Amino acid sequence: MMPPSTARRLCFLSLLLLLLLLAAAASATADAAAAEEFTEELLLRPLPDRKALAHFHFRSSAPPASAAGRHHHLFPKAISQLVQKFHISELELSFTQGRWNYEQWGGYDPMSTNNAKPPGVELWAIFDLPLAEIDATWKNLTHTLSGLFCASINFLESSTAFSAPRWGFKLNEGNLRYGALPREAVCTENLTPWLKLLPCRDKAGIASLLYRPSVYKGYYHSQKLKLKSSQSLGIILDQTLTVVLQPNTVSGKQLHSTGGQLQPSWSMEHLFSKKLSGKCLVSKSSRVFVEIEKGIVDNVDKAGSDVSSNNDLFVLSTAPDRSLKELDNLEVQSSSLYEYDVNNYNSDKPLNVGITWKLPLIWSCTRAPYHASRFLMGSGNERGSIAMSFLSTGLDKQLVDSSNDCSIKAVVFQVVPWYVKVYYHSLEVFIDGNSKAISEVVDKIHVTPSEDKLLPGTMEMLLKFPCSMQLATLTLDFDKGFLHIDEYPPDANQGFDIPSALVSFPEFNSSRSYPEADPLFVSPLLENFKEDGVVKSYTEVLLVPLTTPDFSMPYNVITFTCTVLALYFGSLLNALRRRIGEEERGLKKAGILNKRGLIPLLIAKLRGQKVDPSESESTSPASLPRSKLLLKVVFVAVVAIVFHYLSNS
Repeated sequence: MMPPSTARRLCFLSLLLLLLLLAAAASATADAAAAEEFTEELLLRPLPDRKALAHFHFRSSAPPASAAGRHHHLFPKAISQLVQKFHISELELSFTQGRWNYEQWGGYDPMSTNNAKPPGVELWAIFDLPLAEIDATWKNLTHTLSGLFCASINFLESSTAFSAPRWGFKLNEGNLRYGALPREAVCTENLTPWLKLLPCRDKAGIASLLYRPSVYKGYYHSQKLKLKSSQSLGIILDQTLTVVLQPNTVSGKQLHSTGGQLQPSWSMEHLFSKKLSGKCLVSKSSRVFVEIEKGIVDNVDKAGSDVSSNNDLFVLSTAPDRSLKELDNLEVQSSSLYEYDVNNYNSDKPLNVGITWKLPLIWSCTRAPYHASRFLMGSGNERGSIAMSFLSTGLDKQLVDSSNDCSIKAVVFQVVPWYVKVYYHSLEVFIDGNSKAISEVVDKIHVTPSEDKLLPGTMEMLLKFPCSMQLATLTLDFDKGFLHIDEYPPDANQGFDIPSALVSFPEFNSSRSYPEADPLFVSPLLENFKEDGVVKSYTEVLLVPLTTPDFSMPYNVITFTCTVLALYFGSLLNALRRRIGEEERGLKKAGILNKRGLIPLLIAKLRGQKVDPSESESTSPASLPRSKLLLKVVFVAVVAIVFHYLSNS
């Protein structure tokens, strides 16, 4: 038997070991929690066409799976499982309603380059898998995202709905898949699961400003989810929401005007119907930025005033914590940024930053080198042409030497459904109205022809335009295919959509850097601005009318057939179930059968019964009205049949 002192000593050692294990587990959990970070930021910007831009940016980061295991404190577990199951290296999903106005809202800045998306749904993903497994993984991914975001993303599982671009969209090694649904409607059912990925959802922090009526009554809104995964850095998830709103000019306060059109003044409360009463408690940083574009800065400089929060042209309702100026090397963009730290505000002292204009002001945002647009030519339901135009905006003359040998590169990426059968050999190029040889303009081209009901057509082109060019037009002829009746959508007469084409300019960079930023404070939003981003823009969605069958004919055939069958089986069942003998005996007892008319006489003749002539003669005057009624019914039926035949023929 063990002595009592030894037993006590063993109990004490066991308890000490247990406490050490619990402390180690707690420290590991604390380290994992500290490794996960969440930041929230908001960017506000006035636009030249009397509108306001609001850009929400949320970043969640998780360490590599080996360090944190399967448990997460801030990072959404659904996204982590998505990355691990489908081996995703990079993914981007966007839901957009409206179209970005490149002429008024800019096309040469990080906002338009990274957050201007085509209407509907756009999804692309890069997989870390063998090429033979990517297509099957893509189909499973679309179903998962469809359930996660309450959308019709599962329609992208078909091989006719996605493509595998080589270099026109994003340089890859064949492991990228791209798909788009231009007609997908965007509503709160898509925004709610997007908000559920945030630690505080929309209950606290900057996300609490997302008042649904304000967001969905805007001219443009695009919610995006982008993630990057690597074994060394873990998973980085960026959630952005870009909204273009019309300020409420009635409630907005204006100071004085000198006879011109004054820009509408606005604030957070006017845009989102509420003020910001604090940050999300688990966020590492919470910042609000107000950006003033180069056009406004130039006007302030001309007025002889400093670009401060209170100058001769405008005044900010709340004094900023810090002011940042963009580092301008090429003198193309020179904007100012006013920063607000949400840690300094709470429910007793909410943040309601806004801008009030003092004098009328007209400015413009810097646009891309060429304004790209796309349209259809031709008429009828057999064939047509797709035309893409490039109109010079004059930016190239400011950046490059406009010599005779000068040229500007443009990359075009376009996906066409299989029922639009494009003849790529019919490509024609016109520069300033003059036809040019393909070899003079097209430097590189890659085409994946479409296959009926199997693959869409994909075209990737590298174009070289002379710097002196003002207008270029590319045309492609196509034939319209025929679909099976089961392949038509419910609103087939509206037409069929061709997704937006992507035009990028690889020689132009839209990055911005603010060297005065605090080195101790890392802003994901400013980091994205600093990244080298190629200037790019999306064209319009094309609406192609196809030959549509008369969907009312199946309905008419079904109703007519059902009517005939109902009459036939009704008469058959009536004849089989009727007891004629009992009915005749009952009529004889009632004395009704003796009053014969035309119809009873005909029935008697058909049955081979003898008819008393005296009865027929005595009843002939009484049966005369019945015979006239029968003739009228037959006449009406014949007229109806003839009218139906003539109307259908």
